[in-house]
Amino acid sequence: MSIDLNQEDMNVHYDLQSKWMGGLCNCGADATTCCITCFLPCITFGQIAETVDEGRTSCFAQSIVYGLLMTVQCHWLYSCMYRDKLRKKFGLAEEPCCDCLVNFCCEPCALCQEHAELKSRGFNPSKGWIGPPTSPPHMPPSMFK
Repeated sequence: MSIDLNQEDMNVHYDLQSKWMGGLCNCGADATTCCITCFLPCITFGQIAETVDEGRTSCFAQSIVYGLLMTVQCHWLYSCMYRDKLRKKFGLAEEPCCDCLVNFCCEPCALCQEHAELKSRGFNPSKGWIGPPTSPPHMPPSMFK
């Protein structure tokens, strides 16, 4: 059995992925975030989640959920979901390994990296989401059909 491949079959399109602005072990770059994450990771997670969700969820609510999950050692699964959302939102590569493994093995470093990534893209997770929850952009009357 042979498979005929023509030029059209060979045109594979890959999404370009950008690199993280800081490395996973670059936690000490922001001493404040590093300290908060080491002692109260639920706060850093809540800030990240609120920003990634664009204000649809609150920092307080996300921090509580994360804190409750910490009591049964499942917080890394929840954090893994938000790392995935962040990566997809900005087209980031899954580095240095899969999201769940990064969060399971090095949760504080992952949270610091995500926080720093948001800051480097113009957000300030420490202040939370600024603006209304995400809604479709307002279209000027001239752009309607």
